[in-house]
Amino acid sequence: MKITPPKPFLFETGRRAVLLLHGFTGSSADVRMLGRFLQDHDYTCYAPQYKGHGVSPDLLLKTGPRDWWQDVLNAYDHLKELGYQEIAVAGLSLGGLFSLKLGFTRPVVGIVSMSTPTKMDSSSPIIAGYLDYVRNYKKLEGKSADQIETEMAEYQTESMSQIAELKDEINAVASEVDMIYAPIFIAQGKLDDMVEPHGAEWIYETVESPDKELKWYADSGHVITIDKERKILQNDILAFLNHLDWHE
Repeated sequence: MKITPPKPFLFETGRRAVLLLHGFTGSSADVRMLGRFLQDHDYTCYAPQYKGHGVSPDLLLKTGPRDWWQDVLNAYDHLKELGYQEIAVAGLSLGGLFSLKLGFTRPVVGIVSMSTPTKMDSSSPIIAGYLDYVRNYKKLEGKSADQIETEMAEYQTESMSQIAELKDEINAVASEVDMIYAPIFIAQGKLDDMVEPHGAEWIYETVESPDKELKWYADSGHVITIDKERKILQNDILAFLNHLDWHE
């Protein structure tokens, strides 16, 4: 089966720019509906596709958090090069983590943090979700069950250093969340089985932003942008963006 890899997207409309960031093992497709919605309300949206994501897991193994973070910085700079001087950022999962990091490393008008991990250990569901992603991708490639299990054993060993790097990245960003002063909207699904939901409360309590809001979505899981309450989330994000201090 031929698998078509997802691509970055740029929806240019108004002068207000929003950088949309997907999660670990995810793709730009996870934030595409949000991007179209915001475009319909006069926001320009740009979503990069991290290296190694949306393609063979063998290629994903050759990348790491430093590569993905550089993709985020390149995307931010690309919007600047296009003439967008004021940028807000909205990220899901790992993208939420990078949204926080962007909040204390680059000027942003506002931050939307969705389903963001704040800690990770050897028992984290993120690891199990990662391996499930790899196994499912290999199924789509048409490989036999025996071949998949053989490759999975190898992959599990080879991915240990990458997982360790991801854990270090999560911990490093979490240690500097108190350096965030930009307005922030934190969205968290109560049915999230990938990250600790109460991490959203920790983010809310730790950021120094005077303008901050935390909202729970009772019927949503981890990929909140495409879940049952996505339209409510879209309108909540729009309301947050509309109230920011844009100068365009």
